[in-house]
Amino acid sequence: MWNKFRSVLSPTEIMEPLTAHVTSDGGVQFRKVSVPPHRYSPLKKSWMDIYTPIYEQMKIDICMDLKARKVELKTRQDTPDISNLQKCADFVHAFMLGFDVIDAIALLRLDELYVESFEIKDVKTLRREHLSRAIDRFSGKGGKTMFAFENATKTRIVIADPKIHILGSFANMKVARDSLCNLIRI
Repeated sequence: MWNKFRSVLSPTEIMEPLTAHVTSDGGVQFRKVSVPPHRYSPLKKSWMDIYTPIYEQMKIDICMDLKARKVELKTRQDTPDISNLQKCADFVHAFMLGFDVIDAIALLRLDELYVESFEIKDVKTLRREHLSRAIDRFSGKGGKTMFAFENATKTRIVIADPKIHILGSFANMKVARDSLCNLIRI
């Protein structure tokens, strides 16, 4: 059976990889990322830092729908890989969660990075002062504890009141999440 296929393709024939436009049957693919109200101003300030790598390096069209408050991403004819669209959507979503552009841009360049989110109440039910004490215990004086924690686990962490967002590789996120959960339970 395999001999039939060998006769069709010669060993010297080089097959070019398919572009994103061809794999999607010539159709354009879209992604939309919502912009929360508290991230609208930072988005306006950092727009060129976000726009440049997406448009020039990943070859994805990006625009801001001001009325719907969404960032729209779509493939172009020259988009080299269909996965670039999802990487760009993850990058913009990470920025909306509160990560710096410099940290979130790693999602475009590395394949094994992820963003994980969880709420403090998923670990332990805390209210009022107890919740703020747990957050203070993790962030430390002037953020020193959190920076040391990020450097030790090779992750980036954003605390958005009751939610915690972690950016990193799967193994490093697990270490960071387990350590955070232990700090919350104290």
